[in-house]
Formats: sequence, structure tokens, C-alpha cells
Amino acid sequence: MKSFIFLPLALGALPLAAAEPPPRAGIVADPCGSLPPMPAIVVDYLTRAKAALAAGEPLPPRSAEGTAIYTKWQQDLLLADFAGLCRYAAANRDLPPATPDRVVFIGDSITELWLAEQPDFFTGDRIDRGISGQTTTQMLARFRADAIDLKPRVVHIMAGTNDIAGNIGATSLDRIDANIRTMVDLAEAHGIAVVIGSVLPARQFNWRPEIAPIEPIAALNARLRQLAAEKKLVFADYYAVLDDGSHGLAKIHAEDGVHPTAAGYAVMRPVAERALAAVR
Repeated sequence: MKSFIFLPLALGALPLAAAEPPPRAGIVADPCGSLPPMPAIVVDYLTRAKAALAAGEPLPPRSAEGTAIYTKWQQDLLLADFAGLCRYAAANRDLPPATPDRVVFIGDSITELWLAEQPDFFTGDRIDRGISGQTTTQMLARFRADAIDLKPRVVHIMAGTNDIAGNIGATSLDRIDANIRTMVDLAEAHGIAVVIGSVLPARQFNWRPEIAPIEPIAALNARLRQLAAEKKLVFADYYAVLDDGSHGLAKIHAEDGVHPTAAGYAVMRPVAERALAAVR
């Protein structure tokens, strides 16, 4: 199953006119009520793409104009809700009280797509709070809303890919490390156990082909392993089971070299299960 988050936009039958974002505001009663709406051309494309996927047909063709509208909308969303706090706001309000076994998975697209590919993994009060494209800076900003306030017994943190890709600008391993350490500190201060997930292998990022990720991923994973040992946390080493021997993901495990397929998540699942079982 594919996520429409990664589908290329195409010029549809609708006029090429992006919705004008609402005026910038400061303090409002409902910040999530002022987000820029999805442009009609994006809605149209996703509808046609979903139908194509269901029929086993190729996705609609790309267009520069459609992509430009999508990009502008994403930029407006980033300005309006940098941390993605609105993404799960309603879902969080609708959650039943936490059970003693609640686990929250916080991360980026790799976490977000896990639910789509393996919905049966997210049963028994396991909650997916991944957001595509996010960095550790953004996850830290929403950590209270999407993790602490949900009162889990365990939080599974898997992050760093988009930092290395420079999704919101230049960063450093020290900054990534500090963000993840702060999330760990916040969780522990609220009596929440932590599982640290490794960054997955990747030889290249298709959205940032100029980035060379192999060495930064290895360096960050070494830091994450050190953090887990230092804080006596459980470390879920997805890198070890997915590495194809050349610091990347085999096509069967990730068609684009970054985002796991159903087969990729099938390899990750036992690692996650063992990690959760090891939490005291």
C-alpha cells in the first residue's frame, strides 16, 4: 500500500489556482482552524491517483505546475504549523483513556507509513504518531502533545533521516543528538519508558540527491546506541536487519531506497516486538 504523501502531483482538469492562505494571525482560539486548505488540484490528483493504484495502473503524469502548487501549499502549511501540532490534534482528543500497555510511536514518514502497511501491528493500544518529512526539531516541538499527553507506558522514537537530508536547513549531529536526548529526558521525567530506533540505511535520498547520507547515518546510529547504553534504554537496531551489505536498502525492502515496503516492515516488526518486550 502506498501513501499519497509521496505521490507526484500532476496537472489535473481543475484550474491551476492555489488557494490563498488566510491572513497571518497571532493568538487565536483554534490555531488549527486557520491552516491553508488543500488546493483543489491536489484533491483532484489524489482522487485520480488512488483510483489508478486500486486498478493497478500507473500514476497520473507529473506536471511542473501541479508540483509548484503543491510545494507552495506545503510551504504555507510549514509556516502555519511548523511542528505539525494540528496533524493529530483531533485524533488525540478522541483517544480513549490509556491502557497500561499503551505505546506511542513518534517519528517521520517511516513511522507514519508503518500503520498503512501493517495496521495489525498497531493494535492493543499502539498509537502511530509519525509525520512525513519531519526532523527531530519538529518532533521535539510536538512531543508533549503527541507523546507525553497520551500517557503511554512506552514511547518509541525513530528519527534523524530528514535532519540528515537537511529538510529544514543545515544542522549537525550534535543538534540531532540534543533533540533526541531532550525527548528522552522529557519522557523519563513523566515516567515513560523509551525505545530508541536506529536510522534506517540509505545510500541516497531521492528528494535530496546531492546529500551523501551513508556516513552521517552511521555516525548518528553510533550516537543513538551510545545514548541507549548510557541511559539504559532499549535500542531497536533496524539498520542491522535491513542493511543490504552496501549501506542501503534492497529494492524488495524499499522501492525508493528510503521508505520500507510491506516486506521491509515485515523485517522491522520482530525487532520492534523484541524491543518492546525488553522494556522493564
